[in-house]
Amino acid sequence: MTDLPVLISRPGGRAGPLASAIEARGLPVMRLEVMHLEALPETPAMRSIWLDIDHFHQVVVVSPFAAECLAHALDRYWPQLPVGIAFYAVGASTAALLHRQLGVRVHVPSPSAGEDTSEALLQLASLHDLDERRVLLVAGEGGRSLIADTLAARGASVTRLAVYRRRLLSPDTAMQARLSAGVYRALVVSSGEILEHLARWCSDTALNQPLIVSSARLATLADRLGFRFPVVASGATPAALADAVARSSAPEEADVDHDDLEKG
Repeated sequence: MTDLPVLISRPGGRAGPLASAIEARGLPVMRLEVMHLEALPETPAMRSIWLDIDHFHQVVVVSPFAAECLAHALDRYWPQLPVGIAFYAVGASTAALLHRQLGVRVHVPSPSAGEDTSEALLQLASLHDLDERRVLLVAGEGGRSLIADTLAARGASVTRLAVYRRRLLSPDTAMQARLSAGVYRALVVSSGEILEHLARWCSDTALNQPLIVSSARLATLADRLGFRFPVVASGATPAALADAVARSSAPEEADVDHDDLEKG
């Protein structure tokens, strides 16, 4: 069991820090290339929002890739950022990227809230009384409407701007076989969309392997999909997910021929 890899599904450049955090705990890692993130081409409407960024009181950013797209746009149109905008991020990784690239102070959920989730962000006191406040929500195409709906219900005028799209990819043949046979130590997933996508290749054996998720919401989804051993990390950061991998119980070896799988 000790030589089996931990499978990680985080897309793009964020996979590297997660892999490093898990490998630092002495565990081998394999990456699942199942989602590609691509920035959307700028439209006239998008450009208008960037030029009028100073009209917004608050900017809420839902993911690190959304933060990258936002920082790139503001760097082009605003050599010096306007003052008076309050920036918010769903998670610590998104907040760190905004601070690093834009030099702004970012509001994030309290560490006591545990998970990096939309629900935790919405608990912040400064996001409760929003009458006559203009809020820009920077996100990807699709996804949950919880933040936009909640802020609007609290009185805000919300503009939701999609700056990137997610494209799901099928695992390669060898990875499909590994998923089907459950030949891995643990599977790490921090996206509901990816979890639902991967479930189609997970056999009953795989459903009995440890699944590391970043929130209770994902654990509920995992249970609905048939995963029997979801382990909820304290958040979506590399350290939190790596800690959850390390503490996950190691199931018994699956009854499969590992040599035949590796040859296939």
